[in-house]
Amino acid sequence: MLKVIIDDIEVEVAPGTSVLEACRQHADVLPGVPPAMCYYSKLEGSGGKCRVCLVKVGMPAVDMATKEPIIDPATGKQRINFLPKPQASCRTIVGPGMVVQGETSPEVLEARKGVVEFLLINHPLDCPICDQAGECHLQDLAYEHGKEATRYQEKRRTFEKIDIGDKIKLHMTRCILCYRCTYVADQLTDKRVHGIINRGDHAEISTYIQNAVENDFSGNMIDVCPVGALTDKTFRFKSRVWFLKPQNATRTCNHAATGGKHTCSGKATVWTFGNEVYRVTARKDRWGEVEEFICNECRYDHKNIADWTIEGPADISRHSVISQNQYTLPFEKTPLMEMRLQHKKEVQQRLEENKH
Repeated sequence: MLKVIIDDIEVEVAPGTSVLEACRQHADVLPGVPPAMCYYSKLEGSGGKCRVCLVKVGMPAVDMATKEPIIDPATGKQRINFLPKPQASCRTIVGPGMVVQGETSPEVLEARKGVVEFLLINHPLDCPICDQAGECHLQDLAYEHGKEATRYQEKRRTFEKIDIGDKIKLHMTRCILCYRCTYVADQLTDKRVHGIINRGDHAEISTYIQNAVENDFSGNMIDVCPVGALTDKTFRFKSRVWFLKPQNATRTCNHAATGGKHTCSGKATVWTFGNEVYRVTARKDRWGEVEEFICNECRYDHKNIADWTIEGPADISRHSVISQNQYTLPFEKTPLMEMRLQHKKEVQQRLEENKH
């Protein structure tokens, strides 16, 4: 195991672990975890696209001749040689003695704000009518790291809404080009018919000559999309997610994907209002990532509550608007919350001092 210092806290991680995964593994003791819009731990090759998971990375300074630590006279501690620019934590592998600064670095927080500003340059302000509202990672990111107003005054790029199948609607105007939908198609099927076409500001997700995405696990593209670019046509405009009750449910299903790359487990989350099932999605973990991918039959063809065995309420983060009216537990500040609040205050003070 390697010893790494993340936000002034020493943790141990296995060799070959990325900085982002190291932060997630020790999230309960750290002041915060870098956000991620393109990285997906279950999708091989993902990450490195959005750049919102930036962190400051350095190594302890050592005299090359004597191999002795170089002491910083100002602090009396070993000097840390940081890389000149923040690094993407999802693509940076930990090393012995590495020092990582994220939530405790004003420089990193400012860099993340800059990245978020770029992500929002062409993003439409249609949250009030977007089906992803309430579970949109970009909304959370803009709230936590976004600026108060945009400085962008040029014409925004726009695209026509298109159907890429009988169940999926593509709003390319909302897309941030995270590539998740292409990775999930590559991983689950052997017939991916969509991808990134064109280059630069004209790049977009599309299918070749308007081909339809018809594979048996195509609905998982909706679940992995961090914004409202890919939406479920069977659920569009039917209800806000915070009016529904998400429940873990299961049914017997051994449906295999074309090419035999994946088999559905039948474990899903059903979103109900009373006894009516409004939609079915894959279960997600605390990072908003799918635990097990499900087939289109479970997702679209079994909207009857009798088709499912209900296991209980799905785990919903308390900071999510979806949790409103779902749980009645009293709110209590934990020591970890107190520590994170204290870190935020200190960072805010540093930002104010830097301004003056």
